[in-house]
Amino acid sequence: MNWMNPVRNSPPQRPFGRASAGAISNGMKKVVTIGGGTGSYTILRGLKKFPLDITAVVTTFDSGGSTGALRDEFGILPPGDIRRCLIALSEGKKRQVLRDLFNYRFDQKGSPLHGHSFGNLFLLALSSIYGSEIEGIRKASQLLNLKGRVLPVSLDNSHVHATLEDGTEIVGEANIDVPKHNGDLKIASVTLKPVAHIFDETKDAIREADLIVIGPGDIYTSIIPNFLVEGMKEALRESRGKTVVICNLMTKWGETNGSVASSMIAELLVYSGLSKFDYAICNTKEMDAGLVAAYADEKKYPVHCDAALKEYAREIITGDFYSELDIARHDSEKIGKAVAELE
Repeated sequence: MNWMNPVRNSPPQRPFGRASAGAISNGMKKVVTIGGGTGSYTILRGLKKFPLDITAVVTTFDSGGSTGALRDEFGILPPGDIRRCLIALSEGKKRQVLRDLFNYRFDQKGSPLHGHSFGNLFLLALSSIYGSEIEGIRKASQLLNLKGRVLPVSLDNSHVHATLEDGTEIVGEANIDVPKHNGDLKIASVTLKPVAHIFDETKDAIREADLIVIGPGDIYTSIIPNFLVEGMKEALRESRGKTVVICNLMTKWGETNGSVASSMIAELLVYSGLSKFDYAICNTKEMDAGLVAAYADEKKYPVHCDAALKEYAREIITGDFYSELDIARHDSEKIGKAVAELE
């Protein structure tokens, strides 16, 4: 595919720097990621190995599982995606122990803790002790010795609403993520209700970024909700940073059925308010046939990196960004290196 550009050669590596939560970058390139879920977790694990000042902007509109239960009972920000990003950026000798602890999920049936993640409960406790969710996140960041910082996209309590092509409205991220409706129906539009506003520190981070990384992740439940908060489009337009979008590896039933890379990226542009991304990174390595067959049982299929993608990004970067695991996931080191080398 000669219309695409190969991944560039790695520049000489400088000693790794460290940017603590809220710290000034000391000359390091400021990278802001926007997303949520395992996509942000994977990207952040790769980025932290490079001398970058990293800020993870995380969606705060999840409504399922432990996150949804704590949100409903205590009225807090959904902690799940924030917890994942904190773990991804954690450093130090105790990182593995703390990671295992934060990821631990109580599975004793009949217990009121059943299904809850320890990390979610820990963030709830910190928020209660220190008076707000943002202070809870800051204290957790100190404990986990973060290389970078994690910021919620908004502090407002809002839910994702999706309107399907037949006019049906689906309320709540969890109901969109795991369809109880006919998942063959396409999503026509998504909104936030009530209106949510961008967190001031998040707005400043985006405006000051050198590079803004969008995705990968579920298009309508992990990425687009970030663009729906009041003030996000303005922050993106006012930012001096270049934008890079990471194409998903797989389609998702109920969200992106039959989509190719260009159609997904075009949808992100509509909601972001941008006219074009500066870079798009798309995996072109063929996946294991057995893995593809297993995902097909869930009506999920590899995303085709099509030629029309060049209409939505100024430069297309293709190559092997796939992890050789028994799940379809980007390789943290490969994708982190590709992003870190962008100028």
